[in-house]
Amino acid sequence: MSLLARPLRAAVCTVLVLSGCVTAGPAAAGEPGCAHGRVLRYVVTFDRGTAEPAARSEIAAACGATTVYYPQIAVAVATSGDPGFGGRIGLDRAFSAQGERLAAQRATEVRPQPVRAPLPPTDPARVPTADLSGQQWDMAMINARRGAGGSRDVVVGVLDSGIDPDHPDLADALDRDDSAGCLTGAPDRSPAAWAPTTSVHGTHVAGIIAAADDDRGVTGVAPGVSVASVKVIDDRGYADPEAAVCGLMWAASRHMRLTNSSFFVNPWTLSCIRGNDRGVVHEVLARAVEYSTSAGTLNVAAATNEAVDLTPSARSGAPGASSGCEALPAGLRDVVAVSAVGADRVKAGYSSYGLGVIDITAPGGEAGECVLSTVPGGYAPLCGTSMAAPHVTGVLALLASAAEKAGPRQLRRTLDVQAMPMPCPADYDLTGDGLQDAYCAGYEGYNGFYGHGMVNAPAAAVAPGGRPDPAR
Repeated sequence: MSLLARPLRAAVCTVLVLSGCVTAGPAAAGEPGCAHGRVLRYVVTFDRGTAEPAARSEIAAACGATTVYYPQIAVAVATSGDPGFGGRIGLDRAFSAQGERLAAQRATEVRPQPVRAPLPPTDPARVPTADLSGQQWDMAMINARRGAGGSRDVVVGVLDSGIDPDHPDLADALDRDDSAGCLTGAPDRSPAAWAPTTSVHGTHVAGIIAAADDDRGVTGVAPGVSVASVKVIDDRGYADPEAAVCGLMWAASRHMRLTNSSFFVNPWTLSCIRGNDRGVVHEVLARAVEYSTSAGTLNVAAATNEAVDLTPSARSGAPGASSGCEALPAGLRDVVAVSAVGADRVKAGYSSYGLGVIDITAPGGEAGECVLSTVPGGYAPLCGTSMAAPHVTGVLALLASAAEKAGPRQLRRTLDVQAMPMPCPADYDLTGDGLQDAYCAGYEGYNGFYGHGMVNAPAAAVAPGGRPDPAR
């Protein structure tokens, strides 16, 4: 299994970024001829324009129950205990990440990932108060400036494992009204659904974006902006396609300006060979991203830590690539895909790359020099493209704070123009064995390692009322 957050050897935790399972509701009861086995959750695609009653009726006729239907993209989340449900709907339209993992476990006798130990509650009074900003080499690299705050009106959806609501560096930034848990594929606004339970990952990501500028702990790229906890990674470290779709659709419905996805959706290792099942995953994610972008939400995603050359993903309705490695959601055209560099400003060995996929790069760290940020109960360093992506999201939050009416296209254009160009390395032999560890295609202004270059934080500021300061 692959990791998006790579901690130091003594780090607090790791977060898996494959797709995962949580308990689903019961299958449709009383349907003649329906078998009743283990209940699995599915994503199901319909022709665009399909009305909700028609979608629910088809799912029920196939021995399933509808959890939620998103008519804007004609995608449903359903549950069924009948092993024939997918076949009745059509294997080119229905997919279960839970079922895929169960089949793999039976074939290989590999045990499922265990549920991690629960996190202890955070006591704000016990969180260290020392100013750790001197250890934030990553902020210096992107020219993030103390005092360059963002607007509270800018809400960033952190699609992750949950944000600690009691951490003093994040408590004021957390938008509880816009937070939701998405593990079932339908948004649940109860605090228990969106709070972190076993993973520090989401809290770490949120701190990079918005930790308070208060002379204690760490400071985020855009202190002052709001972050919403949108929980899509479960207690086994999985992010299922239905959870990711729910997160993207929730962010759009709540008019969030930005989302950060420091994970990739897949119940396998990174998808380097596509099939019909992978086609369903691609289609539902592509529809959700395209819809949220059209609704005004710009999505940022980590490039993954698989160290592979990524293939651009097709738009919805188009057949996917028959070869190459596809990362979802990072590979989708409307997503800002972020690679990671270490403190030496060279692509980290773990970071995936790819001309036409990577849009920009940011600090993710390497072993021994990771990125320091918030975790429940305090602060800790983690490495990965998971850490690189929120640097970019934070910069975009500053840009959005200074331009209230800017949409995704304008924000993205400004991000690219302000990036610091980085040429391909002349020699990318990280192991010293005389062989290139990866090949960088492109030129200084745009290449497969760094996209348009290193993200560059603007000297943005907002007035005390939360509006852009006209004096700046």
